[in-house]
Amino acid sequence: MPHFLTDLDPDLQKALMIQLRNLWTHTSTAIEGNTLTLGETAFVLEEGLTIAGKPLKDHEEVVGHARAIDLIYDLVKEGQAFSETDLFALHRAVQTEVIVDVYKPVGGWKKEPNSTVGVVDKKQVIFEYAPPADVPILMADWFDLYRNLNDRIQPEDDRKALDAYVKLHMSFVRIHPFFDGNGRLARLVANIPVLRAGLPPIIIPREHRKAYIDALSAYHFAVGPIHVGDELLPQPEALEPFAAFCRQAWQASIDLVDAAREKQRSRPR
Repeated sequence: MPHFLTDLDPDLQKALMIQLRNLWTHTSTAIEGNTLTLGETAFVLEEGLTIAGKPLKDHEEVVGHARAIDLIYDLVKEGQAFSETDLFALHRAVQTEVIVDVYKPVGGWKKEPNSTVGVVDKKQVIFEYAPPADVPILMADWFDLYRNLNDRIQPEDDRKALDAYVKLHMSFVRIHPFFDGNGRLARLVANIPVLRAGLPPIIIPREHRKAYIDALSAYHFAVGPIHVGDELLPQPEALEPFAAFCRQAWQASIDLVDAAREKQRSRPR
């Protein structure tokens, strides 16, 4: 049981886990363009029904993301090592759109280059992620980083948990190992050490989407594209703006935990 659930009655534990799942799913999918509101996301996940007028793919995305959260909690609960096989299973969970294209594998590394567009010094710039041929080696490096960071965290060590989240999130997005779903996966897998420390997940607020993307982009454009043999995270001081953003974003899930504990304290004994 995660430490943030201790001292809560079973009904409050269940309610808090539902709140975190709903918020995490809503914000992470909304950042990628999902149109369901928080209330609609909660309704879909709890009732298993659809919302009139909303795209089917949006419903499938939130159900898939919630399933991925369950997989994350199973990994944490069982204390097993996080592997490439687990990552591929998470990709299959979040990538719910049916795509019959050998160049867009679900549950496998990307086959084609991918890139994004950012604005630097008032000019639009194309930023390229890791070349497909480099992904297997770079992701082996990423898993080494994950193990190193995860092994260093002690229970309730929020400082090291935040450090692990920031580094795993940024390096994963920098590689962009899949054809799609990289953002949702980064926000999931970077939380594994956080949850293993007994802390609530770091959830990026949907309303701060621009600040989130700006913080990621600032680091990407500062250090440049990544290739085999490069450091995953050069210029560590350039990570601080993203770390500050994540530290502030964490407050949303902390507030839910605090509210549940306050309700527990108000119950007669």
